[in-house]
Amino acid sequence: MSNTKPAVPETLPLLRDRIDSIDSQIQILINERARCAQKVAEVKLAEQGDVAVVFYRPEREAQVLRRVMERNEGPLGNEEMAKIFRQVMSSCLALEKPLRIAFLGPEGTFTQQAALKHFGKSIISAPMAAIDEVFREVESGAANYGVVPVENSTEGVVNHTLDSFRDSRLKICGEVEERIHHHLLVSPNINVDDVTHIYSHQQSLAQCRAWLDRYWPHVERVAVSSNAEAARLVADAGRNGRAVAAIAGEVACELYGLLKVSANIEDRPDNTTRFLIIGNEDVPPSGKDKTSLLISAKNEPGALYRLLEAFERHGVDMTRLETRPSLVSRWGYIFYIDFVGHFSDSECQAVIEELRARASEVRVLGSYPVAVL
Repeated sequence: MSNTKPAVPETLPLLRDRIDSIDSQIQILINERARCAQKVAEVKLAEQGDVAVVFYRPEREAQVLRRVMERNEGPLGNEEMAKIFRQVMSSCLALEKPLRIAFLGPEGTFTQQAALKHFGKSIISAPMAAIDEVFREVESGAANYGVVPVENSTEGVVNHTLDSFRDSRLKICGEVEERIHHHLLVSPNINVDDVTHIYSHQQSLAQCRAWLDRYWPHVERVAVSSNAEAARLVADAGRNGRAVAAIAGEVACELYGLLKVSANIEDRPDNTTRFLIIGNEDVPPSGKDKTSLLISAKNEPGALYRLLEAFERHGVDMTRLETRPSLVSRWGYIFYIDFVGHFSDSECQAVIEELRARASEVRVLGSYPVAVL
């Protein structure tokens, strides 16, 4: 006769008690982590002084998030687990010193969405009206870091961001990639069938062109300064009984209390925008990095070929090449190049040394962790 006790069935009350117990342990550990973060701040202040202390370390945060994803066993996905830790880290960092982050505004833009994704929600948000204002805000020290868009997978490069690096000495400290989902939004108190105009940024209208041609071919499309501005205009119009719609993202929808009529209306499901984090400090290696260069080439035959040849010879993977007018001489150009590796790596140093011998100017815009989220 067996002495094995029958298994106790996991009833709903027992499962809820177990969840409560786990929640209690999680809360204790989060607060323990927060206390450690406070001690880190005390040590930094004691060693470096209040003026020189750097609380946010991009390479350290990238390493932590990568380890979170590597050791994750599910059932939560790697990215979901990393997002949870991202916010825990953001809250703990705010105990040391809240970061003030400038971004291309107004509030509700995809750039703000990218800023929150990269830094978490425990930051002081500072929306700016233009990309060059984001640069000035960081240069002046009024913001710790800035977030600006640099390229979209369907619409290409953001020239204004590249041009801003010509006269700025700011460094690229990080990158974040944001999958862009566009939604058709209206005010809750209007009839969708009465919509006469659809507002959005011209790039968003372009990214949803096929969908609009199919479902809203006769409604006028109006380009405005940003998707967030489109959402604000629709909210204001709705209060006055005017039936208009906006194409914008999730943050703008929540911020202005709009109703989502159709979700994910972008023509390409892989539509992604890459954003850069700009700051004043060089970032140490994280183990998986990318470097960006600004190069002013000599105006002579084969100049570009000789620049690119250095990457092949030293086995360095170049991932992007963009060209912009130099504004110094007629038909003079500046090249923006991204490649895999940190500028302190020996092979990267060799490439940069060769480039400096062959170009009028070579400036390292920054080495920074490859986007984790």
